[in-house]
Formats: sequence, C-alpha cells, structure tokens
Amino acid sequence: MRDHGAAYAARFGARLLPSHRRALADIAGCRTAAMGGHLAGCADCGHREYVYHSCRNRACPQGHARRTEAWLGERADDLLPVRYHHVVITLPAELRHIARSRQQDVLGALMSTAAGALQTLARDPKYAGGRIGILAVLHTWTRALVWHPHVHCLVPGVAVTGQREVLQPSERFLVPVRALSVIFRAKLAARLRRLSPPLELPPRLWRKSWVAFARPCVEGAEAVLHYLARYAFRGPLSDRNILSAEGGRVTFRHTDNDTGQRRTITLAAEEFLRRTLQHVL
Repeated sequence: MRDHGAAYAARFGARLLPSHRRALADIAGCRTAAMGGHLAGCADCGHREYVYHSCRNRACPQGHARRTEAWLGERADDLLPVRYHHVVITLPAELRHIARSRQQDVLGALMSTAAGALQTLARDPKYAGGRIGILAVLHTWTRALVWHPHVHCLVPGVAVTGQREVLQPSERFLVPVRALSVIFRAKLAARLRRLSPPLELPPRLWRKSWVAFARPCVEGAEAVLHYLARYAFRGPLSDRNILSAEGGRVTFRHTDNDTGQRRTITLAAEEFLRRTLQHVL
C-alpha cells in the first residue's frame, strides 16, 4: 500500500471509488504518525513508550481484535442449546460483474433473498414447520482474492409457529438444498427485475443449477461463529500470509478450496491492489 498505492490511485484517477481511495490511505497510514497515538507508561519502572493507533478500516488486516471479540461475545450469548446448521448460498458467476457495479442493490438483494428463501422452506411442515432464526454474513472473496459474492448463514435447529410452539427439525437435516436454490433463484430474479433501473439478466441463468450448500455444525456453532468473524471485521488477507513484496511483485499463500493444499500466488503489485480493493464495499 505504501510503495504502490499512490501510483495505483494516480493511474485510475476519478474512476477510483472513494471507499477504495480511503482504504489505500488508511492502510498505508496504519500504526504510523498519520493516525496519531498515545503515550503508554509503566507505573513501576517509569518506562514510557509512544504507541501509534491503528486505522480501523475494515479492509485492514490489523486492529480489529477488540471489536471481533465483542461481537463474538454478543453472538455467543444468543446461541441456543441445539444443533446448528451452516448454509451457504452463492451468487452465480453471470451476476458477479453486475454485483460489483451495483453493490448496494445486488448484494442487498442477495442477503435478504437468501434469508427469505430459507424462511419459505422452513415454514413447510415437511421441514422445520415454522419461522427460524438466521445469522447471515456476506463474503465476497475466495482465498485467492477473486470476486465471489456469497452468504454464510448460521441457523439454529428450532422453529417457532404462529402459536409460539417451538419445533425441532432433524439434527441432520434442515431444508433440501435443491429446493432452496430454486426458490432463491426465483426470488432473486423477481427482486432484481424490480430495481430501478432494472437489471438485464442473462437468459443462460435459468438453464443452470444455482449453488446452495447446507450441513449440520457438528463442530459446534461457536467454531462457525469464529469462522464468520474473520469475514465481518477484517480484510481478505492477513499480513502473515504475504510472503514477499519486492521488485513490483507480491507473493502470498492461501489454501486451495478444492484440494485443501497450501498454494502460493505471485502477482504484479497493481493486480494485487486491484484484487484486494475490490472487496472494499
């Protein structure tokens, strides 16, 4: 950010989004004099040390520990003594470019439609048979920093009927994912067509299956909460995964989603900044 951010901003000029320009400046100035600081002192030995502040920009990999721990504590207090389910709903590849250019409309629709599709199926007496609770977190990147919007949902295995009766569906099964993907596709299409201006949806969207995934949280809901917290309060890549940044190139490591193996990627500095900044909403 410090070495190449100014050149990146100059190249794109007015086309660079204000949120991206702010992230470049914040991260470059993080824990430097640009962010100010405070004087810390030891009451026993008298030693004093000036500590610079973090930028607190969501895209920055540093400085979110306190906020993350507070969020985790609040969410842990909400957990019920039941089996939870982890549901993931992915935006199709044909809509990802549109989602990047109209983020508030499309990503907002993605979040609310995912929750709505889950509620629709959950009300069916064959499944949960009532209204369910959902914690949803938006995630826009793959581990290689590619733009890939999808929603993670943490769902307790209980439902409430109109008479306030509490029902518990099977611990191994929440809703059928094929039906979930069909309902989600129909609801999202209707929502996007109501936008102003409306979106032109590629016809091939209706000839393919949309991706939905669900599984019981056998490892416990707390483990999934920690997983989601990494998306909610920090950028897409931690400092420790950047192996080198020299000669105008950046090398970082990540875990391959398909094989589970650790891999390294080397990118030109400008492409690395582009991949990183595209996840600043």
